[in-house]
Amino acid sequence: MGSFLPNSRQEQQRMLKETGYENFDALFLQIPEAVRVEELHLPGGMSEVEASAWMEEAGRKNRLFRHIFRGAGAYSHYIPAIVKSVAGKEEFVTAYTPYQAEISQGLLQAIFEYQTMICELTGMEASNASVYDGACAAAEAAAMCRDRKRNRVCISETVNPLVIQTVKTYCFGNNMEMTVIPEKNGITDTEALRREISDSCACFLMQYPNFYGNIEDARLLGELVHGAGAKFIMSCNPISLAVLETPGECGADIAVGEGQPLGLGLSFGGPYLGFMAVKEQLTRKMPGRIVGETKDAEGSRAFVLTLQAREQHIRREKAGSNICSNQALCALTASVYLSAMGAEGLAKAANLCFSKAHYLQKVLEKAGLALKYHSPFFHEFVTVSDTPSGKILEALEKEGILGGLPLSEKEILWCATEKNTKKEMDQAAKIVQEVTGL
Repeated sequence: MGSFLPNSRQEQQRMLKETGYENFDALFLQIPEAVRVEELHLPGGMSEVEASAWMEEAGRKNRLFRHIFRGAGAYSHYIPAIVKSVAGKEEFVTAYTPYQAEISQGLLQAIFEYQTMICELTGMEASNASVYDGACAAAEAAAMCRDRKRNRVCISETVNPLVIQTVKTYCFGNNMEMTVIPEKNGITDTEALRREISDSCACFLMQYPNFYGNIEDARLLGELVHGAGAKFIMSCNPISLAVLETPGECGADIAVGEGQPLGLGLSFGGPYLGFMAVKEQLTRKMPGRIVGETKDAEGSRAFVLTLQAREQHIRREKAGSNICSNQALCALTASVYLSAMGAEGLAKAANLCFSKAHYLQKVLEKAGLALKYHSPFFHEFVTVSDTPSGKILEALEKEGILGGLPLSEKEILWCATEKNTKKEMDQAAKIVQEVTGL
């Protein structure tokens, strides 16, 4: 990267000398030799035409599936054309962090509208923006709950394993303990939670619906957690909140989740959007940004950056979060999606997800895949079969169908959304039946 930096070799040498290093080797001495790259053997440069041709050729190696029956945190939903049309406008795409925020009234209003919609969706009182993804939001929420006497995070085993790993990493960095509450029959073991919740526990995090697709009794879990004086965090699928009880109705202190279903494509894993909403008393502990509404000197409606918890500006050693980038474009996309869908449209999408997942479960059961858990589920469910999971998924893949996520040699986590048709589901079930031999 040296040739791309806006300084000369002489300036680099002066900076090295000023910082007390003789050369670049001394600067990077703390990096173990085993991971150092001594020399890069890069191919020669290409013209724009050659580079474009190379990218097209490389792109042909990607496997594109006609039908998708996999979720596990990233979901294939229908995105109205207006979403990309609005969010793709140049003035939004090029906008970044508003350092002189009040000058950027359009960007501030977009964030304000997003916050308002998230509060309406979750039933909470305040929302922020600029959380990176759902896993990050869950980890940031757990960190918000710590205090001097309570330094332990309890998290259900039914939470997405990748989210659990992220929370664990944050706990390590924050000198917090983490206790995983085991699952029982596909939901959180309430007796285990009763045993583990104590005066040292700062919060409990559950997923709703959980990683296996099951809808847990959030009210009951919340009562247990609050009875021990801890905070209750719900990590939610935003589409499901159009038809299920909201975190606010369930008594949650903090609601978080992955905003990707709200108009963001799968995009090979990102960029995604973490949403967070809280009860009013936790507002000042939130990371990221909060935009508020006020009036200007002429009495007109105006927007201000009410809270900007960017601790890298000052007092870094006391920072509660390291969030510093800006997810405003993803937040704008979510707000355009929610505006385009409206309350009725979002509820219709959620009901279609629910009904189609239950239809898929029935036809797969007839094809030889038994339902593992018998709890109510939203649009994901786990099947079990004597036929190896890999054999089933391979047969589907040959027909251009991405099957569910293999959880073990005999278990698969399936998902259906409003995009999946009866014809697609019947075709998948027929292929599975041919593999199982039923």
